[in-house]
This record gives sequence, structure tokens and C-alpha cells, in this order.
Amino acid sequence: MKKIFLLLIPAAVLFSCGQKKAADTSVSGDAAFQKLADDYLTGYLDARPANGVALGYHQYDGKVTDMSKEALGKELGRLKDFDQKLSATDTASLTPKMFYDFRILQSAIKNEIFTFEDMGTFNKNPMTYAGAVDVSIYIKRDFAPLEDRVKSIIAIEKKAPDVFIAAKANLKDTLAKPHVETAIQIAQGTTEFLNGDLKVALKDVKNDSLMKAFNAANKIAVDALNDYVAWLTKEKLPKANNNYAIGEASYKKMLLYNEDITLSPEKILEIGLKTLKEEQDAFNAAAKTINPNKKPVDVYHDLQKDHPKAENLIPDVKKNVEAIRKFLTEKNIVTMPATVNLKVQETPQYARATSTASNDDPGPFETKATEAFYYVTPVDAKWTPKQKEDWLRQFDYYTTDNVTIHEAYPGHYTQFLHLNASSATRIEKIFGSYAYVEGWAHYCEKMMADAGYGHNGDTVLAAKYRLAQSGDALLRLCRLCVSIKTHCQGMKLDDATKFFMDNWYQGEKPSHQEALRGTFDPGYLFYTIGKLEILKLRADYQKQEGANFSLKKFHDEVLDHGMPQIRLLREVMLKDKSTWGEVL
Repeated sequence: MKKIFLLLIPAAVLFSCGQKKAADTSVSGDAAFQKLADDYLTGYLDARPANGVALGYHQYDGKVTDMSKEALGKELGRLKDFDQKLSATDTASLTPKMFYDFRILQSAIKNEIFTFEDMGTFNKNPMTYAGAVDVSIYIKRDFAPLEDRVKSIIAIEKKAPDVFIAAKANLKDTLAKPHVETAIQIAQGTTEFLNGDLKVALKDVKNDSLMKAFNAANKIAVDALNDYVAWLTKEKLPKANNNYAIGEASYKKMLLYNEDITLSPEKILEIGLKTLKEEQDAFNAAAKTINPNKKPVDVYHDLQKDHPKAENLIPDVKKNVEAIRKFLTEKNIVTMPATVNLKVQETPQYARATSTASNDDPGPFETKATEAFYYVTPVDAKWTPKQKEDWLRQFDYYTTDNVTIHEAYPGHYTQFLHLNASSATRIEKIFGSYAYVEGWAHYCEKMMADAGYGHNGDTVLAAKYRLAQSGDALLRLCRLCVSIKTHCQGMKLDDATKFFMDNWYQGEKPSHQEALRGTFDPGYLFYTIGKLEILKLRADYQKQEGANFSLKKFHDEVLDHGMPQIRLLREVMLKDKSTWGEVL
């Protein structure tokens, strides 16, 4: 999520490939830029200690972001100061590698300003505060002795009342209803976690005085969260509105500062609708191969009946994770580092309300708790038989393999492995492009289906994998269309829900959840944008390399330069400068 108050500057000026010397140059040369970048990162993490912990910098353990008006104003001023310093940098004096980092940092800073001023993270979005007392990382990752982690939890929980005092002072009088309702759900979920799973995770701590302090701090946090929920329910929900669209001007900034994309939202929507139709044709063709006598959507729903039993869900996922990794190696699709540390586990109880499957990698600077988790949410024994069956239908064998490809191999976990094994700088490891990160994982789904994973030439089996892959692609294409229609064209939640139902072929509940996410995450169009950008880059790179092209060579290049805007990758990988701006 990103924000900014600057006038919309053409990308050719903002991210000029020709390194022009600024009239007022205060930073010149690699050493001066590196010092400026290091100073920025120090302040960035000081103001966002939870980010530091997630990255693996444990000097930030137990600290909480100061969200008071004064602190936020100071941070916004700091961001604008660094933005000005970067604008005055003599980019012609930088080596190509440093100029690459310069542009990543410049984009990151502009995104932060955009987050403050356009997205209104601190004055429009009550979810910002509802999730600010998240201490799950302290029980999820064993990066310090348990008693030390308990001390960090205590320190954070004691600060919880300050977070919600700031929320009440900062948030506007009238807020968007979907955001208020979601904030209430997040806060209630956090309360359940603090009262339940957190206590269970700490049950073996034998230090009575420490646990007494924890219980007191935990009560402070729970009471503060409950008070916040009551305040939102009583004071904000009754006068909430449906004005959640960020508007076309801000949307264009999001495209520019996130991904250096200057195409208009209208043009991107045109591309999205065209691609949606093409994907629906592919969906129908795959369904016809499986059963020509049924409607495609009925074939799709029949496919979902082919799922493991509840007790076999996690074991089957583990088995197929290894099968996918073996396929990658045998087919020379991407370099796989020799050392992997991926654990397939049940989703922790506190995260099950919002996740079916997910990837959780350690921070790039983590030195102790270096395992990665591929979480899969199991059936709840308390559910009715119908609820259990409905849940397992999401895990048909073909869709589950597609999800594993996205989350683990060669998707997010492989992405992480390459990032850590590469020569990426701190800037490249800290700041990532939404389209690059999610676009890569989404691209991998189609790429693996194209490469023939899972069927050994069996036409019907191949069609089943293609149908599952296509169904997931339809979801991401609907996100693209709904994002633009919602934030630039005034589409409301009910109409967005219907769009998902009509074009993704799923029921009202999951369609509503997707439409709801679009009200506060307009950037979820970047799953498809990133995938399309990578496919375009691959076509251009293959044309350039000719007989020297291979998927492995292409994929390794894509993965070994940090997490940049794909526009930047084009400059690294393509020799023809005239094609650098052709991202889609």
C-alpha cells in the first residue's frame, strides 16, 4: 500500500534512463548515495520496528511504531526530506548498480509518501491500528530464547493503549464502512489470539514472575482491543459511508510509484477484459476436453470433488511439494539452491480465519530462525459434514498443486531462496515490487502447466491441471478489472461481488470476500499485471537470445536481481533500449 502528494510526473522524467545531472546537486558518487541510503534505512526501520523484526533485525524486538500525530508528522517530513535529497542527486555520477538501487529507493520513498497522503493509511484506515498489536512472530519463530521473546511480547502489549489512543485522535470522523467492519474483525481476531493460542504457546514457560507480568500485559492489550472494537462499533459504524474509492488521479500515482507504469487505468482495464475473455475461452476448452457433454462450470465443480480425505490433506501436500521440486530439477526450469528448509505444516490456529494456504519465509537478514513454512489450513473437527466437504473442495488435487507451485516451488519460496543466494543489496532485499513478487508466483502457475507438470502426456489429466490453473487465473483477472472499476469508475461492493460470481464462477461468499479486499487493496491488480509483464519480458528475451534461450537461464536472471519493478528488469535483461518501456 502506497501514497503521495506530489503532482503526477511522467515516468520518463521521474525514472529517466538517461542519468541527468540535477541543477542543485547535494549527493554525488556511490559513497555519498550509499550513506544517504543507509541514513534513510536507519530512520525507516526505527519508525517501523515490526518491519525490522520481520526482516530479521532483532534489535527492534519488543518495539512498537509510534502512531501519535506528532510522530507521524515527523516521519512524513523525513520522507519528504529524503525525497528532495534523492531528487537533487547527481545520478550521472553513480555506477549502474548504484543507479539501479537509487531508483528502487526513490520509488519506495514516493510510495511511502503516497501511503500517507493518498491512501490515508493513518487517518482513513482503521485496519492500520487493528493489526498493530500483532505479536505472532514471537511464538512462530524461534529466533531467541522463549523467555526473551515473552519479554518482547510484554513490552509490545503494554503499548497497546497508546496505539488506540492514537487511532481515536487520527482517524477521520467518517470512515468507509467496509474498512470499519474489517477492522472490527481483525481486532476481534487478535483478541481471540491473545486469549487463546498465545497463552497455549507459552504454557511451558516456568518463570512464574515473568508469566505474571505477561498475564497483566496481555490483559492490558485485550482490554485495549475490546475498547477499540466498542468504539468503532458505537462511534464509527453508524456514520460510516461507502466512499472507499481512491479516485483515478491517485490510482495513476499508484501505478507509477509502484511499478513505473504510465498506461492509463482505462487502457489496463481494456487489456484485462480482453485477457479475461481469452482465459475464459481456455477454461472452456479445457473443460470440453474433460467432458464435452457438460457445461464448463459444472466440469470445474466436478473437478473439485477429487480431493484428499481430511486426514490425508497435509501428507498429500508434503508428497506433492517434493514431486514439484523434482520436476523443476529434471526439466531444468530453474536453479534450485542445494540447501532448502521448507516445512509443510497446518496453518496456526490464529491465522485460520483468513487463510487456506500461505507461504511464510524468514526475513532476508534472519540468522537463527531460518526455516520457511508452507501453511495449509486443515478441516476443523467441529465442522458439520457439509462444511468439511466444502472446505476440502478447495483442495482438489489439481488446484492444490497449483497453489503449491505459487507458494513454494517455483513460486514464493524459490523466489526467497534466490534472493538470499544472490548478491542483492540491502535496498534490494528490503523493498519489493508488488507486481514482481506476486506476478512471479502467478506466472509460475501458467508456466508449469505449459511445461507439462503432473500428467505425463495424458490429455484428460493435462486438461484437469489446465482447468485448475485457469480457474485461479480468472480470479486474478477479476481482481484487475474490479480494482479499476471500483477505484476509477465507481463500482460498488454488490456489483463487484456479482462481477466475481459471473466471471470467476464461484459462489457469493468467496466472491464477496474478494470484492471486499478490493476496497482497501487496489493494488491486487498487480498479480495479473506482474504475470503479463513477465510473459512479455520472456518473449522479448527469447527473441533476443535466440538459440541461447532456455527457461532456466531466463528464470535465474529474473530471480537474481532483487525484487524490482519489472520495468527495471527489462533494462537489466534486454539490450534493445527502445523496448525498455514496453512493459505490457
